[in-house]
Amino acid sequence: MSEPHTVPPEVTPPTVPQLDVRAAEPPADDTPPPTGGFADRPPGFPSALVWLRAGIVRDWRGVLGAFVATWFYLPVALLLAFWGGLSLAAVGLFAGGLGADDQMPAMLRDAPLIGPLLEAFLSRSGGVLGGVVGFVVGFLVGFLSVLVLPWLGSTDEPFALFTGLVGMVAAAALIGVLYTLYRVLLEPRLLVVSGARQPSRRESARLRPILDECARRLGLPTVPRLLMEDDPVLSNARTYSRHVVVTTAVLTEPDDEIAALFSHELVHWRTGDEVTSAFVRGVGLPLTLAHALPTWLMRTFPHPATNFVVFVFFWPVLLTMRYVVLPLHARDVRAAEYRADLGAVLTGHVDGMRRILERRLSFESGRSGWDEAVCATHPPHELRLDQLELASAVDAPGVPEAAPVTAERLFGHSGPVGTRRTWLLVGALVLAACVGTGGLGVVQWAFFRPQGAIGGYFSALADRDSDAALGFLSDQSSVGDRELLAQLLRGEGYQPPTDVEISSLERDGDSATAAVAYRLGGERHTVTVGLHRDEEVTLGLFHGWQLLGGLIPLDVPAAGPGVQLNGVALPAGTEGPTLALLPGGYTATGPSTALSETPTTTVAVAPGQSAATLQMVPVLKPSAVEAVDARVRAWLDECAKQTVAAPEGCPFRYYNASAGQKVTWKILDYPRLAVELTGPDTAQVDTPYEAKGRVQVSGTTTYFGTSSPFTDDQEIDVAGVATVDGATVAFRPTAN
Repeated sequence: MSEPHTVPPEVTPPTVPQLDVRAAEPPADDTPPPTGGFADRPPGFPSALVWLRAGIVRDWRGVLGAFVATWFYLPVALLLAFWGGLSLAAVGLFAGGLGADDQMPAMLRDAPLIGPLLEAFLSRSGGVLGGVVGFVVGFLVGFLSVLVLPWLGSTDEPFALFTGLVGMVAAAALIGVLYTLYRVLLEPRLLVVSGARQPSRRESARLRPILDECARRLGLPTVPRLLMEDDPVLSNARTYSRHVVVTTAVLTEPDDEIAALFSHELVHWRTGDEVTSAFVRGVGLPLTLAHALPTWLMRTFPHPATNFVVFVFFWPVLLTMRYVVLPLHARDVRAAEYRADLGAVLTGHVDGMRRILERRLSFESGRSGWDEAVCATHPPHELRLDQLELASAVDAPGVPEAAPVTAERLFGHSGPVGTRRTWLLVGALVLAACVGTGGLGVVQWAFFRPQGAIGGYFSALADRDSDAALGFLSDQSSVGDRELLAQLLRGEGYQPPTDVEISSLERDGDSATAAVAYRLGGERHTVTVGLHRDEEVTLGLFHGWQLLGGLIPLDVPAAGPGVQLNGVALPAGTEGPTLALLPGGYTATGPSTALSETPTTTVAVAPGQSAATLQMVPVLKPSAVEAVDARVRAWLDECAKQTVAAPEGCPFRYYNASAGQKVTWKILDYPRLAVELTGPDTAQVDTPYEAKGRVQVSGTTTYFGTSSPFTDDQEIDVAGVATVDGATVAFRPTAN
């Protein structure tokens, strides 16, 4: 079967001419042909975006291998797996060798024939089995721990796990794209640094006509820039995204082989194979850089000892690259090599390509460790020769007929960036993503930022919702009786903070500090509130904020029966804090007796306050003084009714009266009393010096048988204790 686009190969001279013989006169017009727009892209791509997209999305296997190996830390996993396996292998070796036979069940141990056989087997091979099992277990544990540990914190947050994976993919893709752009845009500088140079006039006269002719036969209106590398021994060529670099040794090759070489490289350039390789390297950039050092050492110092030392230190990286990344990337590389070989078929230089493949192991050795590793994954030359024979065979007996090699078969249709349906789908997805992200952003801004936590906290206090307010606190260890706390907030005496304003807020990562102004009890207060981002997630997406600290302890020294806060009875009086409160104003009332009463007190509890103190001081009732005075007067009246010189238990007596005589007492002035409260139910009763009372005593005295009347006045003062007797006041005088 004939090939419409092939041209018979040129006749190669029997001997290889020298450079000075083969050199031709430089062309009259030395102006290079026009380039392909942005970054000298190959022809056939309507835009640079299509060109980069075609190269980036082509080799998904290589991208996946580089992503998994780099971003899931496979070298670290291999290193930890090896040492974990080695450690458990040593443990299993000794444990199995010393105690494996002891673990055998007694039934098997006592069984005839089988028991001794198993015991002998375990005693001689238990260490080996234990070592093998230990190594396997340790290897798996070490390997899986590296893969699983970074995600343990996201097990209870499925959306966080998803967003983490998406973030990793986005970061890898971004680095891959940036690295690809770096390689494409700075490729001229990078090649100059690596040793490539512009061709001389004689080199251009020798190579450019062949390059232009191959491009014409391939249907390429432009060619990549041609650069030279000074190496007179090794014939080598390497295609980059914008350049083709050949060694000076190529100048001595026959025209047919040079044309076959250029045809191969032009297909690489046209299909963007270097862009694909650059993106794979960019996705695994940390691993690529780690792999570059050992390969550079082995290439620069080629010695078995150097290779051994490098392998000892870098074996996880080398094995990961060799057995994970490169095998997945090799499939695209092999397909690209088969496709590039067909360029020689299309240009009619099959014989030249055949001679190159038969004579050389490779004509595309790389300049870096990555390039050398990728080039090492080229298909075997015999298989490439088979494919070349199939593609170029025309009516050959025993050879199946192959599809003709055409430019469309090699390069395909680049097409636009996307069809209308594709753009509509992408637009719908972008719109949905924007709307969804915007909606999530609005929800985050409204409810899950530090200001939202502060506002929600004070709003819950204003609504007297203790459970909602507690949900905004980071420390709830001091919460005791939730029902009591809820009753205190629902009580009539509770005053929530009002006119809350956030005057300033400073955020530092997961911590924030806010200055909050509020009004409480008619006074304006300002307090500094600390916040911390909540570790738990809400709805699998949002991390809220919590106020640092917790409830404010309330110290009530005089707490006891009858003490109430907002109408709620407090627990029985104990020393130290009795309960913890949420911020706000609380109205406290105490017990009231016939003797004393406790004035209503308001205690203000501020956010962030270390502790609050409630002073409950009972005071003497005004009516209690009158009651005590009445009790004392009644007591004095009873004393005055006695007709003895020394009334028992009374504050007055007459010492000059004769025994047995009748004495009459009369209260002239009652003493004025000073009552001092010593407790809710007791009071000390005294008579001031200037407020003593007067009592008159009268009677008759007998002196030497003669009776004579007498009258005398005395001052009286009263001292005693007033106590509560049910609903009345009792008085107990102090013994004289």
